[in-house]
Amino acid sequence: MKALRVTAGAAGLALMGVGVSLLMDVRDLPGVLLWLGGAVVLHDVVIAPMVLLVGLALVRSGVRGPVRAALLVAGALTTVALPVLLRPGRRANSSVLPLDYPRNWLVTVVVVASVTAVWLAVRKFRDGRRRPVA
Repeated sequence: MKALRVTAGAAGLALMGVGVSLLMDVRDLPGVLLWLGGAVVLHDVVIAPMVLLVGLALVRSGVRGPVRAALLVAGALTTVALPVLLRPGRRANSSVLPLDYPRNWLVTVVVVASVTAVWLAVRKFRDGRRRPVA
């Protein structure tokens, strides 16, 4: 286990070195550093507390596994789609992003929520059939 940690740490340090070397080539370094700082603040002030509150609500409601998995998948989908979701208006070159990404993101999140609801319903039905009638 120690060798794995050392290897992972060395890989992390190497990747941070690559990131710092790439930052040296940026023309607007203060703007990039402001953006990176904003991302840290956004995570620590908004995203992390929301995740903790949702997790607390899920623990108290008793619905844990499938809902947490669905939220994880929806969050990952949103993170990947965020640049095109926040891109305003029409593009000058329609072939760059030719699809309706906001609609496709919404359809995908609805599919994740629907599969989760069906999973929970099947699990509740299955658990209800297993209990002996007294």
